[in-house]
Amino acid sequence: MELHQLTNNVYYFQSSVNIGYIRFTEREGMLIDAGLESQTMKKVLRKLDEKDLPLTHLFITHAHADHYGGADHLHKNRKVFTMAPSFESAILAEPMLEPLYLFHGTNPMAEWRNKFLEGKPVQVDLVLTEEGEVELGETKFTTIALPGHSYHQFGVIINDILFASDAYFGKDIIHKHGIPYIVDAQLTIETLEKIKKLPCSGAVPGHGSYELDFIATIEENIMVHHQVEAMLRDLISIEKAGIPFEQLVAKACLARKITIRNVPSYMLFRTAVTAYLTKLMKEQKVSFQVKDNQLMVESSFE
Repeated sequence: MELHQLTNNVYYFQSSVNIGYIRFTEREGMLIDAGLESQTMKKVLRKLDEKDLPLTHLFITHAHADHYGGADHLHKNRKVFTMAPSFESAILAEPMLEPLYLFHGTNPMAEWRNKFLEGKPVQVDLVLTEEGEVELGETKFTTIALPGHSYHQFGVIINDILFASDAYFGKDIIHKHGIPYIVDAQLTIETLEKIKKLPCSGAVPGHGSYELDFIATIEENIMVHHQVEAMLRDLISIEKAGIPFEQLVAKACLARKITIRNVPSYMLFRTAVTAYLTKLMKEQKVSFQVKDNQLMVESSFE
């Protein structure tokens, strides 16, 4: 984990999951996200202490465990004021909600409640319902709504730098995923188009590297999402009588060279495929039908 200084008071910890840091004054500083686990946060705190950087606030962009799992250790060792978007805050308060929705409301077994799907509860002091300016004493920054990857994900803009969280991924990461995890394909595309228009001089994704010229990476993300969507349409159109949904998930992963190795991973890919399909359904390009007690996906031929 490396700490990179981007401006006089803006930094980020580059790792498998990036963590932002803003120094507002000699006494106030804020982390943007908290990493996956306590070991991550220990490294962050050690580095901040070494550089005599204050820590008084935490902003959690969205309630996926790799972005908030270290918050429990932080709260146990430092007094920080914690903020998060609404809805995401509900999951932070009750983290079992994530494995619960991934497993269709079924009480998830212990092995399905791993650290990648469920962190420890986080007490949120301020729930943000709308994007815009946040001012708490000398702590001032701008939030931006970036839904699609998660339900109510927010990014942060400070000194013309965007902390985009998982609204987009670095080029290598977006291709590595094969089928990126999203909950709403239409909102994902709209968010990417929104980022392209923001007056920012640089951007930090949740996974990847800081870039001054980040528009090409945004375009690469858009291209991948369109590729996945087109691939799904092709797989569905081949089957004139429709294709069983579970079979479509399997074929889609095979087409994208994905090998699913465990049940939680399967549920993540299943959710992502569903997110693309619901976009196509809204556009009346595909439809869900139930035949012989199976959920089928059919093309809506013109």
